[in-house]
Amino acid sequence: MGSLAHDDPEGEEWLQKVLKHRSRDADIHVLTNMDGVGNHEVNAFQDAAKVVIQKSTREGFGLVVSEGLWKGRPVIGGNCGGIPLQVRDGETGYLVDNSAECGERLIELLSDEDTCRRMGAAGRELVRERFLLTRYLHDYVRMFRTLAGLRPSERD
Repeated sequence: MGSLAHDDPEGEEWLQKVLKHRSRDADIHVLTNMDGVGNHEVNAFQDAAKVVIQKSTREGFGLVVSEGLWKGRPVIGGNCGGIPLQVRDGETGYLVDNSAECGERLIELLSDEDTCRRMGAAGRELVRERFLLTRYLHDYVRMFRTLAGLRPSERD
């Protein structure tokens, strides 16, 4: 499942490769924004998933990673771009360098519900601490208090 980004010139090429491979395996289902899959559908799949995979080889921040972590799912992510800023390897999910490693980590997580739950909870807490707008608001309030010569409040 994924969306083709207008700024990803290789996206269409890779989609065609995946569709060709899918034609040989009836168990592979491909869903994209070209098929009407949007935010609501992605949200539903992430809610139902045990693990979220964002196996990019190049990535900006990778909002899909934060979305999966916020839903309490461990994330297996490509070790690139902004993904390592969000996935703490072995704590909130796993960073991987290739497809074989991704598959090994996926099998590991799917066979260990306790680890999935622990990593999912740690991922949700990481997003709460570092990436929610309320955290940024807190930072601004703290900065303004400091600039005004006021001491940070006890909660800072």
